Amino acid sequence: MSPTTLPAAGPEHGHVTFLGAGPGDPGLLTLRAVEALANADVLVAEHEVLDVVRAHARSGVAVVHPDPSPSSGSLPGTGTPQLTVVDGVSTTVGLPAVRDAAHLVMEAARGGRRVVRAVSGDPGLDTYAAEEMLACVAAGVPFEVVPGVAAAVGVPAYAGVPLRDAQGADVRFVDARTASDRCWTEVGASDGTVVVSTSLDSVAAAAGELVAAGRKPDTPMTVTVAGTTTRQRTWSATLGTIAQTLKQAKVLPSPDGGRPVIAVVGERSAAAQRDQLSWFESKPLFGWKVLVPRTKEQAASLSDQLRSYGAVPHEVPTIAVEPPRTPQQMERAVKGLVTGRYEWIAFTSVNAVKAVSEKFEEYGLDARAFAGIKVAAVGEQTAKALIAFGVKPDLVPSGEQSAAGLLEDWPPYDPVFDPIDRVFLPRADIATETLVAGLIELGWEVDDVTAYRTVRASPPPADTREAIKGGGFDAVLFTSSSTVRNLVGIAGKPHNVTVIACIGPATAKTAEEHGLRVDVMAPEPSVHKLAEALANFGLRRRAAAEEAGDPVTRPSERRPGARRRRTT
Repeated sequence: MSPTTLPAAGPEHGHVTFLGAGPGDPGLLTLRAVEALANADVLVAEHEVLDVVRAHARSGVAVVHPDPSPSSGSLPGTGTPQLTVVDGVSTTVGLPAVRDAAHLVMEAARGGRRVVRAVSGDPGLDTYAAEEMLACVAAGVPFEVVPGVAAAVGVPAYAGVPLRDAQGADVRFVDARTASDRCWTEVGASDGTVVVSTSLDSVAAAAGELVAAGRKPDTPMTVTVAGTTTRQRTWSATLGTIAQTLKQAKVLPSPDGGRPVIAVVGERSAAAQRDQLSWFESKPLFGWKVLVPRTKEQAASLSDQLRSYGAVPHEVPTIAVEPPRTPQQMERAVKGLVTGRYEWIAFTSVNAVKAVSEKFEEYGLDARAFAGIKVAAVGEQTAKALIAFGVKPDLVPSGEQSAAGLLEDWPPYDPVFDPIDRVFLPRADIATETLVAGLIELGWEVDDVTAYRTVRASPPPADTREAIKGGGFDAVLFTSSSTVRNLVGIAGKPHNVTVIACIGPATAKTAEEHGLRVDVMAPEPSVHKLAEALANFGLRRRAAAEEAGDPVTRPSERRPGARRRRTT
């Protein structure tokens, strides 16, 4: 495929959706935006919003964005056009300038394609969106606008700075990069709240403009960088002290400019109440980079829970799954499942569900083959995997989500009510004997079948290994003894500043045997209780720092020789 090749054209006239991607938090995309992205043939997105919108684009979409990496001697975004084919499915085209991207919007639309033009914030406040819409009108190309959350509104909300009080204060919005002297004079003469979109190195100049226009130097001011992301940070000061506040904080501007900085100025902007209203930056694990030694599929709900606490989860698989060395046993068991050999089948992991479903596909079977068979699942994730396969489990532990918890609810064999006394147990080659022994004690015969083998995964990328050993992660969650052994084996021992959280005593013992200090233990063997315990640890740590009058920092920021993190 050449750098300018796009997907095959549809009708003679295409369609363009101008889409606001919001101020940074992917969760602020609207439902309509997600729908438009799922139907796009071509996605034209600025670099800062690419990750936000690309996750919702369909497979095979052509993704076009300005190349953010400058070539030698050129400005950012003016490099040579690039084309990358990812897995033979998605195409990424790097264009030398935003205006060239706009040209491609029209080219693709004239060719009958559904184009999504994604911009930061809201299209109504974008510098170029209006003229691109007029170009669509001139060319007879239909278009629509999907509004997004504007940074000037969304960022103060995430910073805990309401823009209006009960008296309904006047609110004015200023873009410091284009504001005229008249604009500054008008907002300076008013007594309402002013929301200023600026850059970090221009904050002091904007404050000076407002003071020169008539605002008092002691007027409250908040400045937020990287708003709505887990890198967000907000400073409270006044127009007269903001320059010194930022200097003392040693805030470094982003080398590529980054997203705009949002400043809120005004007596009635609730800036003085920010300590009480700062709901986002006060999350228990805000900004923590947490290592989750599991595959993306296994870690999905756990990672979502960590994000709800403000953390940034980073999944690193420590095991890989391979077929059993002797597949004949699994083949006989699946055939026995169909012919009525079993009363029950018990799934102890998502991988077991996957192994059985793959065998079903091999034999041309589907979920209907489970008719008349009782199905048990250990844990919520295993149950969800079964439901996705089309099977609703009959038995899930009501208490502890483990093999022991399942045995507590499993009925004993009763020859009167159970015509068959046999259980099919597909599991890993290294699984413990707890469930087998318990079922036999309850009177059941068990076909204990190796459905898959677990082997140590390949080492993660070099930068991840360096972060693990060098203290780049704030915490690591160990969900089993094998995850401890495998992570140390493939990536090295976590740095001693990293908070070590373990799911139970056995896992903690293994961690200690590898020279790790265990800081957090789950109150019960559940990955979600483990994440909750880490969040509680973060809350206690934050409270202790605030009580001592110390700045609230992440564990990784306290390692010896750690550099201060850029904040935009």
